[in-house]
Amino acid sequence: MEFDQDLAYMLQAKHVAYYEDGVVSILDRRIYPVRVEYVRCRHYVEVRDAVRAMVTQSAGPYTAAAMGMALAAYESRDLGGEERFAFLKEAAEVIANARPTTANRMRQVTEGCLEVAKDHLDEDDLDLRIRDYALSSMKQRYDSIDRVAKHFMSVIPDEGTIMTQCFGETIIGMLAREIKKSDKNIRFVCPETRPFLQGARFTASVFKDMGMDVTVITDNMVTAYIENEGISLFTSAADSICMDGSIVNKVGTHQIAIVCDHFDIPYYATGIPDMDVASAKDVTIEMRDPEESLSAHGIKHTLEGVKGYYPAFDITPPELVTGVVTDIGIFESHALDDYKEKKGDGDFYFAV
Repeated sequence: MEFDQDLAYMLQAKHVAYYEDGVVSILDRRIYPVRVEYVRCRHYVEVRDAVRAMVTQSAGPYTAAAMGMALAAYESRDLGGEERFAFLKEAAEVIANARPTTANRMRQVTEGCLEVAKDHLDEDDLDLRIRDYALSSMKQRYDSIDRVAKHFMSVIPDEGTIMTQCFGETIIGMLAREIKKSDKNIRFVCPETRPFLQGARFTASVFKDMGMDVTVITDNMVTAYIENEGISLFTSAADSICMDGSIVNKVGTHQIAIVCDHFDIPYYATGIPDMDVASAKDVTIEMRDPEESLSAHGIKHTLEGVKGYYPAFDITPPELVTGVVTDIGIFESHALDDYKEKKGDGDFYFAV
């Protein structure tokens, strides 16, 4: 794809999720970059299960969801009219609810696919039409996040260190691309993000692929690193940017924001605000299998009977957020109504 050629391997469309000939192939991020393997889904329910099992995560599920809808179109190729549409509606709801915290955004993806489908229900190439829509929407999202990166550059120093949290997917690649085009000398430090190690395996891999200076630290080194080495700012993407300025992101974001507030270090969240989410009270925080917190890479680290606890996300309150970097500029966390007024109609994903 032309729109992703200069990005890191795992940000390229065919390596995120891709539908072809009745199969959705998803890069298995549970083992990347140690091994490069793909999960092959031949039923849309398997796409839902792959998202739920963290085969792909961050923004990956949005592409996977659309490709899963293309697969559902292939599976229903012998149906027509209302019967086929009913099959696709069921698939849309199943895929959208793969993970509760991002269900609203996922539903925007699957409903966009339904809009494509409704006028082509009796056509043999409906699966390819939906795949084309998925790729077009992915390009629009990449273009939108590229604008976020360009606005972000206005607050990034000419020289310094940026700390990240988890894996911001698209913004990581777009920001690296903008920095490479500039004269700025920027280093990155990535907490590992246990238990799935997205910071170490994904964020650091993308930065390395794109020629950035990147260091990985364990999650309990954040304060020590800031005290001993110093950072210029902290940033994260968000699984949901609420209109009250609350940031829902990978668990651990809140505690890093607290540390940065103590050291008077700015925290910028990046992404597209969810204009239909008034506050964090409207977000369901996913509680994952507590056993996942007791192991890493399939190796258990505790005795039998030791209990685990694993909320996938936490909520950073707006008073700890210096600014929200969006596609139309940087806004104070308490002023996202200004974003809504300037943005007008629109949402996270993109309609037909």
